[in-house]
Amino acid sequence: MSGWRAGLLAQPASMLVLLAGLQGPLASWPVQPIDDAARAWVQSLRAPALEAPMRFVSDRSRVVLFAGSALALVAGPAGRSFVLEAAIALAPANAVVEALKWCVNRTRPDGDRNRKNSSFPSSHAANAVALAAVITRRWRRAWPAAWLGAAIVAYSRLFLDRHWLSDVLAGALLALAAAAIAAVIMRRIERPKSAPGGA
Repeated sequence: MSGWRAGLLAQPASMLVLLAGLQGPLASWPVQPIDDAARAWVQSLRAPALEAPMRFVSDRSRVVLFAGSALALVAGPAGRSFVLEAAIALAPANAVVEALKWCVNRTRPDGDRNRKNSSFPSSHAANAVALAAVITRRWRRAWPAAWLGAAIVAYSRLFLDRHWLSDVLAGALLALAAAAIAAVIMRRIERPKSAPGGA
């Protein structure tokens, strides 16, 4: 395995080991006062009229992701490259998110204590942000819609009291790192090969 590939693979693993080692200190959660204040503010704005739209956004975001990917696959080379880059970004982001959920085992703000689906970090936010980052790199004019969609998905998790603010921010940061790695890999895959004889 070449040096740059080994380095890319080692970074998420190192981050996971580091964060897993923080499980004890994170039990007291140093930013809990900020999370509590953010939760109180979002919940104070929770209006009945927004319940159904927020539940739809939260529950159906993965369906939209898969449907969009299926459409992109038949949209020609640009669409297939987009799906490949999205998969390269989403796979490690989700692997790290799921491992962290198990290691950190943070109780959700609504009281849910299921370790396999614990609060930290937010996989919804990670998926939405990774996808927005890939869309932005591929089609720059689509960035307002892509990031608005990601923001709505992330906010829906706070609105529905399923995540703390720090869960959402951590998921977003992991996604940005995964999208950056995917961009590096795709640039290498798509780099034009020099003509024979070195033109």
